[in-house]
Amino acid sequence: MGKHADPPGKSAHDAPGAVVRARPLSVRGAVRLRGPVDIWHKPAFSALVALAVPDLALYALGRLDLILYTSAGAMCALYAHGLPYAARARTLLWVVLGMVASLGVALTAASLIASTALLVVCASLVAAVHKVACDATRIGPPGNLILTFVTASAFFVPQHLGQVPQHLALALGTGALAWLVCMAPALIRPQGPERIVVARALEAAARLLRTEAGTDGGAPDGVAHARHAAGAGVAYTRQVTAAEVAHARHAAAAAVNAAWHTLFLVPMRTPDTAAARAGLERLLVRAESALGSTEHAGEVAERTAPYEAGAEADRLGGWARELRGGRPLPEVALSAAEAEELAGVAAEAPGPRRPAPGHPRGVRAVLARLAPGSPLLPIGARVAVGCVLAGWASLAVGVGHPYWAVVTAASIYQANTTLSWQRALQRTLGNLLGLLLYTALLPLMHLGPLAMIAVALACQLGAEATITRNYWLGSVCVTPMALLLTEFGSQVPATTLIADRWLDTVVGAAVGLACCVLVTNRRAADRIEVALERAAAAEAVASQLLGEGPATGVDEARELGWARDRLAGCLVELREAVEVAAGEWWQRAVPEERIAHAEQRGHRALAGLVRRLAAPTLAA
Repeated sequence: MGKHADPPGKSAHDAPGAVVRARPLSVRGAVRLRGPVDIWHKPAFSALVALAVPDLALYALGRLDLILYTSAGAMCALYAHGLPYAARARTLLWVVLGMVASLGVALTAASLIASTALLVVCASLVAAVHKVACDATRIGPPGNLILTFVTASAFFVPQHLGQVPQHLALALGTGALAWLVCMAPALIRPQGPERIVVARALEAAARLLRTEAGTDGGAPDGVAHARHAAGAGVAYTRQVTAAEVAHARHAAAAAVNAAWHTLFLVPMRTPDTAAARAGLERLLVRAESALGSTEHAGEVAERTAPYEAGAEADRLGGWARELRGGRPLPEVALSAAEAEELAGVAAEAPGPRRPAPGHPRGVRAVLARLAPGSPLLPIGARVAVGCVLAGWASLAVGVGHPYWAVVTAASIYQANTTLSWQRALQRTLGNLLGLLLYTALLPLMHLGPLAMIAVALACQLGAEATITRNYWLGSVCVTPMALLLTEFGSQVPATTLIADRWLDTVVGAAVGLACCVLVTNRRAADRIEVALERAAAAEAVASQLLGEGPATGVDEARELGWARDRLAGCLVELREAVEVAAGEWWQRAVPEERIAHAEQRGHRALAGLVRRLAAPTLAA
C-alpha cells in the first residue's frame, strides 16, 4: 500500500476535496542504457537505402539544395516495421500522405507569410496535430518526431508559391520509394513481422514461468526464497519479489495481447497464408497458457511443479528462436478446448480466429480516442503552447533557426510529466554531445558534398542503431545529421550553426518543460476510472462464463476466447493508465487499493479462462 492509497472502496476521484499531491521529478534512469530493440536494423537500413538513392541522384544533378524535400518522403521508411505486410502497406501509405500534406501546409505558409513569429505559431499547431494524431493511431516509433522535424524546418525555408508543387512531387516520389523499400522484404520472408511478434510473446511467457518457478506465494512478506531451476540442476540464489512477478505477468499479458492484435491484421487470401497464421496462433495459444499455469496474488492455483514450468519455459524459448531464425513452424500440441475454439471460429470465418466483437477498430478507434474528454487533448495543448513559447523565446534571444526550438519542445512531450522531464534531460545531453561530434567531423565534411552525404547517411544509421538504447545516445547522431540538412540548402558558418543549435536546445527544452509542468493533465486520473470500469465489466463477464462450467462446444469455446481477449486488453489498458497517471507530478492521489484489487481479480479470472481453454497444455 503506497502513501497515495485511498481508504478501501474509495478513490480520490470520488472523494470530495480529494488531496492533490506533487510527485518528485527524478533524474534516476534518465541516462541509463537499455538493450537494443530486436528489429532496430530493419528501419535503420530501410531509411539508409531510401535516403541514399535520392541523395546520390541530387548530387549527380548538382541540386543538393532540394535534399530537404526528398528527405521528407524517404524518412517515411522509418515507420510501420512491426506490422504485417498487408497492414504495413496501408499504414505507410497514410504516413507518406500525411508527410506530404504537412509539407504542403508548411511550404504554402512559407511562401505566403512573411512574419517569422506567425510562422512559429503555424509550425507549433502542426506539431500539436502530429503529436495527437500519432498517439491516437498508435503508429509506434518514431512517432511524431520525424513528421515534426521535417515540417517545422520547411516552414522557414524561403519559398515561392509556384515551387510548391515541384517540391511536393519530390517528397511524394521519394515516399513511394520508401514504401517499396519497406515492402521489399515481403518477397523473402512474407510472415516475418508476425513471426517476430509471436516470438516476443513466447519469450515473455517463458520469463513469466521462470519468475513464478522461483516464488512462494505463502511467504509472509510476499518475497520468496528461490527454488531449483527447471532442468538446469542449479538453484536460484536471488530472491524474487512479488513486484517482479507482477511485472513479469503484466509483460507477458501485454506481449500476448499485442501478438493477437498483430495476427488479427494478417489476411488469409490463400490456403498457405491461412495455414501459416493458424500455426502461429497455435504457438500463441501455447504461450498464453503460461498466464493460467501460475499462481497470482498469493493464491495457490492449479500449477505445474517448478521443474515442469522450467521445462515449458525452455520449450517456449526454443520455439521463439526457431521463429526468429526463419525455420519451419514447430508442431504444437493443444488441448481439446483450444482446438475446438480455433476450429469453431474457422468454421464461421475465413480465418482461424477473429478479434472479440464490440471494440471499434480502424478509423472508428482513432476517432474514439480523440473524443471530448480524451487524455490526448491536454497533451496536444501542451505541445501547441510549449512550441509557440519556445519558438518566440528563440526569436527573442536572436537565434536564426527558431524551428529547432519548436522541434525540441515538441520532442520532449511524452505520456506524462516524469517522462517528459527525462526526455528533456536526454535531449539536452544528446544535443550537446552531438555538437561536439559535429565539430569533430567538420574536417571530413569540408572534403566536399559527397563526403557530406556519406556523413549524413552514417549519422542516420548510427541514430537508428543507438536511439533504442536511450534517446540521448541517438540524439548524438541525430544532431550532426540535422545540421547537415541545413548546410545542404544554405551555406552558414559552422560556428553560427553550433551556437544556434545549442541555444535552441536549451531554450526549447526549458520552455517546453515549463509548459509541461504548468499545463497539467488532470484527465490522466479520469482515464484510470474509465479503465477500472471496463476491467470490472470484463471481469464480471469472465466470472459468469467460468461459473457456467466447462465449454461443451465451439460456441462456448469461442465465447471464452472472446472474454479472454477483452479481459486481457482491459488489464493492459488499466496498467498503462496507471503508469501514465503515476508520472504526472501534480494530480489527485491514485486509487492504489482499488487498482490492486481490480488487477488481482482480473488476472485471477484471466488465469481461469486460460486454464479452461488450455488445461492440459503444459503436460503435453
